[in-house]
Amino acid sequence: MPRQAAAPRIRPDLSLEAAFGPGRRVCGIDEVGRGPLCGPVVAAAVVLPPEGLPPDIASRIDDSKAVTRRLREEIEPAIRAHALAFAVAEASAAEIDALNIHKATLLAMKRAYKALPGLPPDAALVDGRFTPDVPCEAVAVVKGDSRSQSIAAASILAKVARDSEMLRLSSLFPHYGWERNAGYPTPEHLEALSRHGVTPHHRVSFAPVKRQSALDG
Repeated sequence: MPRQAAAPRIRPDLSLEAAFGPGRRVCGIDEVGRGPLCGPVVAAAVVLPPEGLPPDIASRIDDSKAVTRRLREEIEPAIRAHALAFAVAEASAAEIDALNIHKATLLAMKRAYKALPGLPPDAALVDGRFTPDVPCEAVAVVKGDSRSQSIAAASILAKVARDSEMLRLSSLFPHYGWERNAGYPTPEHLEALSRHGVTPHHRVSFAPVKRQSALDG
């Protein structure tokens, strides 16, 4: 039998935003960096215009993990230019160790929400199963970055910001390959951790770093 062509991927749209009703100011919130062994967890909040992004941008926007680094860096400035409001915030490695990664993620999300300029949002769509403590209606959306254009836009802003920060840190600590692995526990990173030890930017509450820290004494 001839192979059937794969159905085209459905891009994130504004149906979840529109469900709050006309005239409601809705922000999308997403985070990047829960899994790495080092660096901050970064969150972004984005309020898009009711009509959404221009078609040429909307047709390329998606969950940040589903698009290439080159495409993320191409469309990130366009998201900033067309959004009604946006903000990026983080929780540091030290805060992750003090609070745990779940609470630190919600803290970064709350900071991004609070940093939004202009009128506060009437509602927030948050990627995942949990919502931060924000003073508006907040709805958790599983796989929201593949469903909501606002959340997808936030995921791209957060990813580009975190990658930029890991590139900066890699110039200070060049042995770990952070410019390539963004701090995730790749074989390259784990080998460098064993050889060169724990840096001030590592999350010592994460098991591989905790083990190495114990070995380093």
